[in-house]
Amino acid sequence: MVSKPIQTDKSLNVQKEKTRFLTIDKHFKPAPMDNGDELYPNGIFVFNITRMIEYLKEHQDQITPEIIPVEESRSSFFEPNEDHINTTDFTIPIILAEISPGRYNVIDGNHRIEKAYRSSVESILAYKLSPEQHIPFLTSLKGYHAYIEYWNSKLKASILYSGKKLSSDEKRIMNYNRRHDPQKQALHRQ
Repeated sequence: MVSKPIQTDKSLNVQKEKTRFLTIDKHFKPAPMDNGDELYPNGIFVFNITRMIEYLKEHQDQITPEIIPVEESRSSFFEPNEDHINTTDFTIPIILAEISPGRYNVIDGNHRIEKAYRSSVESILAYKLSPEQHIPFLTSLKGYHAYIEYWNSKLKASILYSGKKLSSDEKRIMNYNRRHDPQKQALHRQ
């Protein structure tokens, strides 16, 4: 089954026709963090998993989990909490986020994958979220701007590596983002 896109923020401007370059939304609001919220930190990118799960539960008609292979989804960098593994339920879908074009990382469910693997389960369910779907759950403006720049740099590199040139629309998006990134603006003022 293929996931249907979640529309979590109508003002997120994404070029979908030819490319997947992301455009900075000047009105982006970071996901709030409450005491007890589960967060997934990945460097400067911190996702509010609690809010993401709530959203997925409220919008089950808009996105459905996919079946994914357990062994291919395990992270070699993950160090499990052995006490926690036994308390997990691998029938609950995990969450994968497309962190760079075509590359998904587990942002919720590493212990469930590990338990499934140890139980010789070959596949489990996962929500596979595109940037448009997981960006609204970033918890800081700095992380948001860094993510847009990171994504677009990976996409630009893959286009150039393939021997193609950036289209005028792609160049326009990159220039727009440079002009609207507050961190870059601050550097130029110094």
